[in-house]
Amino acid sequence: MIGLLDRLARPLLRVLDPEDAHALVMRALPLAPVWPAPDPPALAVEAFGLKFPNPLGVAAGLDKDGLVFTPLLRLGFGFAEVGTVTPRPQPGNPRPRLFRLEADEAVINRLGFNNEGFDAVRRRLADRGAGIVGVNLGANKDARDRAADYVAGIEAFAGLASYCTINVSSPNTPGLRDLQQKSALDALLARVMETRERIAAGRRVPVLLKIAPDLALPDLDDVVGVARARRVDGMIVSNTTLARPKHLRDRAAAEEGGLSGRPLFALSTRMLAETFVRVDGAFPLIGVGGVDSGAAALAKIKAGATLVQLYTALVFRGLGLVGEIKRELVQLLRRDGFQNIAEAVGADAAACTAAPWPEQ
Repeated sequence: MIGLLDRLARPLLRVLDPEDAHALVMRALPLAPVWPAPDPPALAVEAFGLKFPNPLGVAAGLDKDGLVFTPLLRLGFGFAEVGTVTPRPQPGNPRPRLFRLEADEAVINRLGFNNEGFDAVRRRLADRGAGIVGVNLGANKDARDRAADYVAGIEAFAGLASYCTINVSSPNTPGLRDLQQKSALDALLARVMETRERIAAGRRVPVLLKIAPDLALPDLDDVVGVARARRVDGMIVSNTTLARPKHLRDRAAAEEGGLSGRPLFALSTRMLAETFVRVDGAFPLIGVGGVDSGAAALAKIKAGATLVQLYTALVFRGLGLVGEIKRELVQLLRRDGFQNIAEAVGADAAACTAAPWPEQ
């Protein structure tokens, strides 16, 4: 049924402005008729103290305001990440700010953390049922103390979210990526983790750190070193890239903003493997960037991801992609002799880091 609806709806959505199409999908998702089959045991994953029915999650950006995480879970995702959410509502950058690169199966966005703010999302999460729902936290563009905004996010969502993500990787809020620098990141995570410990009431909400794919390797050394020292529970690798690979064909490639989708796969997967070898088992990783098939999901897992996320591929492949990826992933695990996801994590990380750097 989902596949049929996808085929009928996609031609209409393609002629709409990308942001208008997204808004239409958000309104339609709660009405989608879905009957997902139970996930096979081979896809079950444990990470951050949580039990995931499968490793496939929806990345932050699709459900910025916590409007459709329940329908997304019903579609068969193992988890959903809401946000990015900032303490106060903000409109984001002027439109147009979202661009489809049809020829490249990619998207460029310069949205700028447009969202309804903590209070609105808190009200929606308070009524949520079962399922794993994380909250991606950001800072308001005009915040004088951006670290304080992340601290406020932990205070707001520690009792509601399955996990919280500290997003210092968006390229669309000026100066935000500066928080990835060693001293700034250490100060930020010190305050965040102290707050998590201070307000913990029987459960310490897992705290994850989301990074950019554009870090130089010495900077990645610093980021991982700080993350390990401050005892974060995991990392997400990676957000969108400012790079523009030479092979892009769509004329929209000249737009400013972060590039996501298929062209990001090679770079983000290499950064994932580089992160995995530096983390050395201290905590699990979530791989995101260009996941559009079971083969791509397994490549992320073999590069070091315990879980994977996607978003952009849904724009081009539709919601039926969720089931397709899971079915293909089971087949590929069996083909490669793995009994479950855990056995495959990091199997190719060393080979990934030894290969030539992806061409950009």
